[in-house]
Amino acid sequence: MFKNNVKTVVLLTALAALFMGVGAFFGQGGFIIGLILGIVFVGGSYWFSDKIAVRAAGAVPVSEADAPQLYAIVRDLTQRSGMPMPAVYISPASQPNAFATGRNQEHAAVAVTQGLLQVLDQEELRGVLAHELSHVRNRDILIGSVAAAVALGITFLARMLMWGALLGGVGGNNRNGEGGNIFGLIAMMIFAPVAAALLQMALSRSREFEADRSGAELLGTGEPLARALEKIEAYAKQIPMNVDPALATAYIINPLTGRKANFANLFRTHPPTEERIARLRHQHTHMH
Repeated sequence: MFKNNVKTVVLLTALAALFMGVGAFFGQGGFIIGLILGIVFVGGSYWFSDKIAVRAAGAVPVSEADAPQLYAIVRDLTQRSGMPMPAVYISPASQPNAFATGRNQEHAAVAVTQGLLQVLDQEELRGVLAHELSHVRNRDILIGSVAAAVALGITFLARMLMWGALLGGVGGNNRNGEGGNIFGLIAMMIFAPVAAALLQMALSRSREFEADRSGAELLGTGEPLARALEKIEAYAKQIPMNVDPALATAYIINPLTGRKANFANLFRTHPPTEERIARLRHQHTHMH
């Protein structure tokens, strides 16, 4: 618990420092703009972390009347684990997937894709929702959403640097555009892996195993979640989903699974699905 809070502070501080650093390249005015942008971004990452992920996924809030079955499962599971009811969202994506976000149990959101509702049976859906609610209960969601916002912030910064470089070099004292372009590209090359490394430090792979484990405990069995993970993994390979790699970490299975892009691999924070399934089935046999 405490460790996640420390990580959150470290991530947000690093982000603010980066904004100021980039701003400083453009002189004193730039530093001040960087400082202001940094504060806005950091505040936003904390206060609106849930909105950022949900909006990026194109998910819409649904009422109990819209999705009675989904609500019934979420309500049952939250009551069992003594949690407040989160906001429930459905994303139009056809790839079966799900994620949870928010800054704490009182400000949490659980989102499932249209594809998930189509391919999973009732029990498997319960397994997935138990996993997502475990993320909420284990306080993984704040660090996850802040880390995603930080990664997005860093990508945004790198783009700014690139544009700054393209539009006449740094601080305007660069007469030949060449040096500027190279500077921008180098910045991008350095920033992207740094962003990925930060994310990987923040999001230990153990949190997926942990959410699998406590989700299975909540249901009294690991089998439905294991089956759901098998299905989701198989579909994710065939049905691409357009997700920013920085936000992919929030999903139960990496939505970029089917892509061979190296950049997406930088952001890999999910343990291998086979290993997760094996652990769930092993746990399942021990529960009975």
